[in-house]
Amino acid sequence: MEIGIAGKQEIVVTKELTAEVIGSGLLPVYATPSMIALMENTASKSVEEFLEEGQGTVGTSLNIKHLSATAVGKAVTCESKLIEVDRKRLVFEVKAFDEAGLIGEGIHERFIIDNKKFMEKTLNK
Repeated sequence: MEIGIAGKQEIVVTKELTAEVIGSGLLPVYATPSMIALMENTASKSVEEFLEEGQGTVGTSLNIKHLSATAVGKAVTCESKLIEVDRKRLVFEVKAFDEAGLIGEGIHERFIIDNKKFMEKTLNK
């Protein structure tokens, strides 16, 4: 796993992704939990091809700021960049943009796991 691995995804804000529907607020604007999910997904997908067979990653930490609201129907682009690798710990810089500019940014941490062992441990606790 190398520092600098980048990911990028674009979505269009739908009613299902709004604070009003998700329950994180009352307004029909892009919800913070939706933005965070996009950031996690972008980071996760960016490193998938570098994992060994049977491995995955799990999110363990987020420090995110949601800076600006985005209306339904607008495009949101998320970018991730791997900025630190410490054995199985991966740290990403994540940013989200709409047509007007930066709407969110922060740091996201993931850990490389063995999928089978992780699920066994989860189901046996």
